[in-house]
Amino acid sequence: MKQIQKLYPHLLAILGFIVIALIYFYPVLQGKKINQSDIVQYTAMAKEQNDFRASDHSEPYWTNSAFGGMPTYQLGAKYPNDFIGHLDDALRFLPRPADYLFLYFLGFYGLLLVLRIDPLKAFFGALAFGFSTYLVIILGVGHNAKAHAIAYMPWVIAGVILVFKKKYVVGGLLTMIAVALEINANHFQMTYYLLIVLLALGVYYAIKFIKNKEFNPLLKVAGTFAVAILFAVGANAASLLATKEYSDFSTRGKSELQLKPDGTKKSSTTVLDKEYINEYSYGILESLNLIAPRLFGGGSAEELNEDSSVYDFMIKYGASEAEAKQFTAFYARTYWGDQPSVAAPAYIGAVVFFLFVLGMYHDKRKIKYVFLIAAIVSLMLSWGKNFSIITDLFIEYVPMYDKFRAVSSIQVILELCIPIIAILGFHSFFTTNQEKQLNSLWKAAATTLGLIVLLFLFKNSFDFVGAMDGDLRTMFSQSQDKSFAVGFLDTLKEDRRSLYAADLLRSGFFIFLAALALYLYIKNKLAQTTAIVLVGLFMVSDLFFVDKKYVNSTNFVSAREVDVPFEATPTDLQILQDTTHFRVLEVDGNLSSARASFFHKSIGGYSAVKPRAMQELFDYQIAKNNKEVIDMLNVKYIIQTNDKGEQFPTLNPDANGNAWFVSDLIMVNSADAEMKGLEKLNTKNAAISNSYEFGSLFKNDLKKFTKDSTATIKLTSYKPNDLKYNSTNKNEGLAVFSEMYYKNGWNAYVDGKATNHFKVDYALRAMLIPAGSHTIEFKFEPQVVKTGSLIALVSSLGMVLLLIGGIYFENKKQIK
Repeated sequence: MKQIQKLYPHLLAILGFIVIALIYFYPVLQGKKINQSDIVQYTAMAKEQNDFRASDHSEPYWTNSAFGGMPTYQLGAKYPNDFIGHLDDALRFLPRPADYLFLYFLGFYGLLLVLRIDPLKAFFGALAFGFSTYLVIILGVGHNAKAHAIAYMPWVIAGVILVFKKKYVVGGLLTMIAVALEINANHFQMTYYLLIVLLALGVYYAIKFIKNKEFNPLLKVAGTFAVAILFAVGANAASLLATKEYSDFSTRGKSELQLKPDGTKKSSTTVLDKEYINEYSYGILESLNLIAPRLFGGGSAEELNEDSSVYDFMIKYGASEAEAKQFTAFYARTYWGDQPSVAAPAYIGAVVFFLFVLGMYHDKRKIKYVFLIAAIVSLMLSWGKNFSIITDLFIEYVPMYDKFRAVSSIQVILELCIPIIAILGFHSFFTTNQEKQLNSLWKAAATTLGLIVLLFLFKNSFDFVGAMDGDLRTMFSQSQDKSFAVGFLDTLKEDRRSLYAADLLRSGFFIFLAALALYLYIKNKLAQTTAIVLVGLFMVSDLFFVDKKYVNSTNFVSAREVDVPFEATPTDLQILQDTTHFRVLEVDGNLSSARASFFHKSIGGYSAVKPRAMQELFDYQIAKNNKEVIDMLNVKYIIQTNDKGEQFPTLNPDANGNAWFVSDLIMVNSADAEMKGLEKLNTKNAAISNSYEFGSLFKNDLKKFTKDSTATIKLTSYKPNDLKYNSTNKNEGLAVFSEMYYKNGWNAYVDGKATNHFKVDYALRAMLIPAGSHTIEFKFEPQVVKTGSLIALVSSLGMVLLLIGGIYFENKKQIK
């Protein structure tokens, strides 16, 4: 009975997390869904996959609706024996996105309990972590996989700490399950960043073990981690192996091209270009947003109201109230930081920052320095090109770091570690005598409020000039008189200055309230529980109301609008009347929009891991208007937009079709030569291939083929993972197929007999067809899925046995 009573506070905390997550995202209770921009694009990309599931009740693992064709491994593919995925589904039982918010709370609460924080403080600490502005914003825009991975980070850290505390069974089991869930979340950039914290923890505890000459326990720790990671990785083998296989085919793999589209030699050997990696680099001073949200203007779409200087300027300029409101909302971009755009500032909370400083002064546990070091490293790395001395070092020498972009997102580690130190300080504050409490409180209050005052006094030292101001000046100078442009920008700077000052005062106010509550507790004017609750409420409400400015009920729409995010235009309906199989190119999408994929087979799409071959064909050929490349990709319709913004389709009568015979095969000896050769290639009569890859395989056979003028080859049956053709030719011929070449999984058959095929024209498939009439079939049969699923089955069974054995062992130990 006593054991059950001990669970009551935790059950109440979990119930509180559920209620608060549902209250924050209350429209889900009305059947609405959050309108996430990235998920809209994903829905379009995954439509063919989802339609196939509904009709065939199986997984295609390939889609032709985006980028000319790609595996669905990063589009929510479902793998056999994914028992960890089922566990994850059970944990995320709330409607989305309340499920992710609940996971934030639950994971951080568990970590704080492992760090011996009492339930009440852990409860408020979990809420503060979950409501950290960045974590809520990514739910608003649809970075679900990122949120998913972040939510499991505290679970992993908790398990690792338990193992280092020699709780091998409990810690090992938690680490095993947490790492399995973390990997299953499928955002390897976030998991990679988590390694910074784990590395810091490992060094800290290893030094302790070595100092105490505890070598046997250290070996046990290493063994526990080895077993836990082995089974966690194994349980995700299908996903991991498939992702690794595809990454080499994607833009996250290293290109074979040594020349840029302009013909000059590439200067960087990194997987992704440094400029691309550093595009979203956090400004060094912009990092102060962590303690006052709109120091640098807030988000890129921050809206000013009728109290703003810009609104008054427009009224004085002669605009009506409606015109002034519209102009202010559209043009008054208050953000003036270093990044191209931000949805909202990355704000950890003024009270959290105050408690963090309190923890640094007050808490005696040295583990706080582990989290501090991880936070500092992540902060410096988030500066990207603004602190290139460390960024370039990581890009050049740290394995895999050059595979990830948007370096500012590494601040998630800071947003995890700072609240940990804050709650450690909050907890330890109540465990010492009055003198130490008062001393620490004065230091923390003086440091944080002093920083606020200092920033306020130096507000006139900033120019409040944004990166887009020059473009606005040019635009308004051309459309209005120059005095208008100057006056508008001056008033916009005033509004930025006002936001800067207002949010400093706001943060100072919350810090003052929290410090006052703790001071009143020291003076015995407040009970301990009352002080804890007050500080907790100040901490959470501060973040809650900032979050609500950026993600609120207006982000929710009817379920149908999310499930069917695009309405067919007259252009789409006209193209859909054509029942043959072809591709479309939506010019306005510029290979970065998935809208067309919702209705058609498109060579565009939206993904952070695009197929590299298609991206390079676009950069090197399509962007230079090489129509032959468009023809070989079987682009039959090009969707364009007229001056009125109306879409219209243009028929491309020269599209090569689904397959065709060629009379000549040009062999070159490098990827650059292959790409260069496409510039003048007549793709209907000739193909180009890289002899370095395929020359030896077909060296003798390729001399035999000829093009028969009466030969035909037609697509007779289409499924995304199964394509059938009929061919008739008098002589042996070389056929080219307008399908993306992907060596791992696509198998070719002629009359049911496995036959070799190879890559031509940098991205397409080709094969030798014997003389006569034949049935040709391409099947997507990825061995990686079969192998990975078998490993996952064995590993999952092993995890279950370890879990049962661990529970038995712990119960037996308690009975003794």
